[in-house]
Amino acid sequence: MLPLITGAVEDRSARGIAAAMSRLITAGRLPPGERLPTVRAVAGSLGVSPTTVSEAWRNLTLAGAIHTRGRSGTYVAGPSPPRFTRLGRSPVTLALDLSTGVPDPALLPDLSDALRRAGDGRWAGSYLDEPVLPRLEEVLRERWPFPPERLTVVDGALDALDRIITATLRYGDHVLVENPTFPPLLDLLQSVGATVLGVPLDESGMDPAVLRTLIADRRPVALFLQPRAQNPTGVSMTPKRAAAIARILRDAPHLLVVEDDHAGDIAGAPPISLGAYLPRRVVHVASFSKSHGPDLRLAAMGGPAAVVEQVIERRLLGPGWSSRLLQGVLLDLLTSAKVADRVAAARNTYAERRVALLHALRERGVTASAADGINLWMSVPDQQNAMVTLAAHGIGAAPGTPFLVTPLGRDHLRLTAGLVAGGYDDLAGALASAAIQLGRGSGPRGRGHPRGLM
Repeated sequence: MLPLITGAVEDRSARGIAAAMSRLITAGRLPPGERLPTVRAVAGSLGVSPTTVSEAWRNLTLAGAIHTRGRSGTYVAGPSPPRFTRLGRSPVTLALDLSTGVPDPALLPDLSDALRRAGDGRWAGSYLDEPVLPRLEEVLRERWPFPPERLTVVDGALDALDRIITATLRYGDHVLVENPTFPPLLDLLQSVGATVLGVPLDESGMDPAVLRTLIADRRPVALFLQPRAQNPTGVSMTPKRAAAIARILRDAPHLLVVEDDHAGDIAGAPPISLGAYLPRRVVHVASFSKSHGPDLRLAAMGGPAAVVEQVIERRLLGPGWSSRLLQGVLLDLLTSAKVADRVAAARNTYAERRVALLHALRERGVTASAADGINLWMSVPDQQNAMVTLAAHGIGAAPGTPFLVTPLGRDHLRLTAGLVAGGYDDLAGALASAAIQLGRGSGPRGRGHPRGLM
């Protein structure tokens, strides 16, 4: 095996060794379960220091490509299921499935009038028109939290994140994210072999002290965050915290910021962005799925021309553009006073539901956060036992583990509080039975909270 590895490595830096190993694993030349040579043996074969190989091995381990079994050695890892698949619905039908993270269909605006107006075909006749309807771009720029150099429309927020990651990141790049964060983002970063570093949250957003240390020590190339209604915690970045983070980022001119404003107009917090401080370093993604309809499949992304134009040009070799018919529907919705009132009503309803459920939980001694958006992040002594307990009550919840970069010290569940339209006391009683299974604050995983949100 040593000759195979040695022959594959062209760049003998830690990143180059990790990249070569990744190619061998992806091509099946190093199959799952294969035991790797020792770090010292690889270092000797390549003529590099053991420290360099150890760094490469560490990056491969963080990317999930290899794993160590203590004294038994290091092995090629088998394929692991994506995190998003671990959020799937229960195989049985539950009376109240709060695992989904989706908006309440009853609170979405009626699309009938907008669909009728878009159905006249005026936007469906050419391959050569601009990828974004000019009038829609005007409206989006008016709504943007900072003046973007370039703006385009893609097929949802995850499509935007996927394309940004593909365009800007390389194997072994260090990337900062919130901890906890949205599992599909972690899947996307793992797919390109990025080394993900988690920054803990408090009630105001990312912890500035930890952020500063990680930037200084690890020189990350990108920072991904959700500026408001963070999924899963509901935290929104405050203006004071945004200013503090911007001051830190000014000392890291190499670092790109990507903001995922997934909640959009149903978020109660104002549309805050680090782009107000660093407009040429921030790509902001604005989704309309939760506010105007998931099946619109539209999100806008705007920021530095160097990044956005890469996405636009690459899409020309695939879908080309997002449906102008759907863009026409979105334009109609965004310029309708009636729809604006409907979205505002939904925002208020979601806030009332979160407050009611949080109040009922706190009366029962349950630790949870749901400051904004549609989700609630609840602390439990044991994730699996809590999910079984809730299933016995006919309630579905998403496990907290897929949201984590590193453990928080206690288990959690994410529940879609936005789908709870009543019966808060009964629901809170069932949730409390799962959250306090071993007694208040006790149990094998309940010995106190680490630094960060819960």
